[in-house]
Amino acid sequence: MMRSSTITREFSILCQIQCLAFLAAAGLAPCNNRIICSKNESKNLENTAEMGLEQLLAVEFPHRSVSLTRIKREWVVPTINFPENDRGPYPKYMVKIKSSNGEKMAITYKISGPGADQPPEGIFTVDRRSGVLYVTQPLDREKTANYSLWAHALNEGVKAEEPMELIINVIDQNDNVPKFTQNPFYGRVSESAEIDDIIMKITAVDKDDPQTSNAMIRYRMKAQMPQMLQLFAINPVSGTISVKALGLDRETHSQYKLIIEAADMEGDGFVSTCTVIISITDSNDNAPEFTVTSISTSIPESEVGVEVVRIKVTDKDELGSPNANTRYSIIKGNEGGHFNISTGSNKMEGILKTAKELDFERIPVFFLLVVVTNEAPFSGSVLTSTATVTITVVDKNEPPVFSPAEIHVSISEGADIESLVVDLRAKDPDTARKQSVRYKLHNDTAGWLSMDKDTGSVTVKSRMDRESNHVKDNKYTILVLSYDNDAVPATGTGTLVVTLLDVNDHRPVIRQRKVSLCNSDPLPTLLDIMDLDGAGHAGPFTVELQGEHRINWTVITNSSSNVAALAPKKELSPGEYFVLMRIYDADMLYQDSTLVVEICQCQGAVSTCFIPRSAPRLRVPSLATTVLGAIFGLLLLLLLLLLLLRRRRRSEKDVALLEDVPRDNIFYYNEEGGGEDDQEYDLSLLHRGLDNRPQVFSTDVSPTVQSRPCYRLQLRANEEIGKFIEDNIHAADGDPTAPPYDSLLVFDYEGFGSEASSLSSINSSASDEEQDFESLAHWGPRFNRLADLYTSKIEEDDDTETLPGKTEWV
Repeated sequence: MMRSSTITREFSILCQIQCLAFLAAAGLAPCNNRIICSKNESKNLENTAEMGLEQLLAVEFPHRSVSLTRIKREWVVPTINFPENDRGPYPKYMVKIKSSNGEKMAITYKISGPGADQPPEGIFTVDRRSGVLYVTQPLDREKTANYSLWAHALNEGVKAEEPMELIINVIDQNDNVPKFTQNPFYGRVSESAEIDDIIMKITAVDKDDPQTSNAMIRYRMKAQMPQMLQLFAINPVSGTISVKALGLDRETHSQYKLIIEAADMEGDGFVSTCTVIISITDSNDNAPEFTVTSISTSIPESEVGVEVVRIKVTDKDELGSPNANTRYSIIKGNEGGHFNISTGSNKMEGILKTAKELDFERIPVFFLLVVVTNEAPFSGSVLTSTATVTITVVDKNEPPVFSPAEIHVSISEGADIESLVVDLRAKDPDTARKQSVRYKLHNDTAGWLSMDKDTGSVTVKSRMDRESNHVKDNKYTILVLSYDNDAVPATGTGTLVVTLLDVNDHRPVIRQRKVSLCNSDPLPTLLDIMDLDGAGHAGPFTVELQGEHRINWTVITNSSSNVAALAPKKELSPGEYFVLMRIYDADMLYQDSTLVVEICQCQGAVSTCFIPRSAPRLRVPSLATTVLGAIFGLLLLLLLLLLLLRRRRRSEKDVALLEDVPRDNIFYYNEEGGGEDDQEYDLSLLHRGLDNRPQVFSTDVSPTVQSRPCYRLQLRANEEIGKFIEDNIHAADGDPTAPPYDSLLVFDYEGFGSEASSLSSINSSASDEEQDFESLAHWGPRFNRLADLYTSKIEEDDDTETLPGKTEWV
């Protein structure tokens, strides 16, 4: 069976080749759609008369011999080409599909795919009976360049042939105008560019088929503005714009405008235009020039960093660019480096300053030659500009100068007062002025030195201390002033550095004041020994226990370190102990030091110190401790005696207060005046005159707009009553509606004078007789003093009877 199939395929291919050869010999073109054609197709097409279809060429395959079995032929379908924008009419015939099984059975045809039953739907249709494929509307290659359809041959809805793919290519037509990718185009070129230097490239695109001339674009330059020598050229194929001729000058024309055309069909089709703007960039083809080429000025001597003069320049190149920004240099007259020149902030001026102190006595006048260039190198050969600056040095009073400026001397810190430290001398550079020099110490912070103002001799004023805070690294630094006797004195400065040599003037001490040790197997405690003196007068140290302290304690020192190890000789009871030690330095200068040692109930090293309450507070007494204890005991005894005497005196004074004294009552009587005569006084005379003026009243009214605070009426859970009361007090203090109100009281104006007589006319009694205050004597002891004051028994004070030292109670 396989062999028969192979023979059939070979026979089919042979028939196709013979068909093509026959058509070529006859001078006919083969069927464009290369479908299976039939010899009688032009006679049997259905509805061909109504659709106006052209007759198709038919090719009949030769039959094989009877001995060969005919099998189904395979479809060989090439690509179908159809032009876009076809004018119709529509639907328009494209190709006829035919199955070889149509002679044996009833075949119906169907197509599927994009453009048929998939979006965009309905572009292609097929006649179910005849198999003729139609296009229903104009095609647009720019939207869809090709379509892929599948043709189906069915017999009563059942597949009669395998689906066949139909590829439809849309043939391009020149229906699109070239378009530039942007408009306008911008380019830049240096004014010093050479011929054929490429400036930029412009691009236009055409949506037509790039494989055809419909999309082949050609460029040409239509205009150049300003209109002068043609300076630019464009490549017609690539669109590259380049320099065509020399003559670009930014200072003359800084910008050019070109009109460019693009045409398809290799320049014979549709045309579009765009604008190209080319900016001419600056190149350094102009040298800067000084506005003034000769300058004269003056400057005082001995001033550094002072501005001498500013030299201005101009440049035709683009301002702010490296082609115009300037640089300056002094090419003559500054061999000593007395001056330097820099560029100003605007880059168009040079600032000349002094770099060293000028000396009128050495060089009174300077002649400088200054040249100016640009930051960028010149693009061609140009002439540079120079300027001459004449500087006259003005003489002034200069301060005396110490040489060297910093003087170092060494002296012992224990030097005697008025000992000579150093003789300082300053030189006045103004030799022609014949001035004298005076001296003064400026910042002798410790006040240890003094200086002779005429000779400059420095001597010791008070005892010096190397260990003082004023000394750093054994050096005491003082600023020394030297000044002349000019009308306006000039002052120079120098530095005196005094290195203080150490003497043994400090005794060693132990840094710790209290240490802790365990009572069982204690580790020795390490004590740090300090001595403010320097090397040679401090360590190595020696430590000795004093008196009875040697019984219970031992101390060991190390000659190579400033540490001593203290430990008990035996197990001691927990408590605090005082240990007296004497510490010697290398020169055997010593000082006694008492250390508080806390013995804790523990073993080995102390982590947490625990001393039982029942443990006795043992202390090993020393002589000083005994003396202090005795003094403290005497003071305590004296204090107790004073307290007893004071208590006894107070008890004697308080006896009268402890007695049971009679307590009488005071009776109140509604008696307001001295008698009935008081009723004759007319109290209406005291009125303010407001009885007939009811419109005047007090404005004592409560506020109505204020909000009231929140008062608490009940206690909170577990709250103290004091907290509750305090909160409500704070609320009441901030209540603006609680009386008294902050309001205005209005009263009538009373005028001048008074309708009533003086109040001094009111008397408590019409008679001049005195009142009887004898009854006060019967009110008890507490009123005795009052009775003495208002009864006739009291006598007038007689100052002459008051003796010195006597106290009078009044």
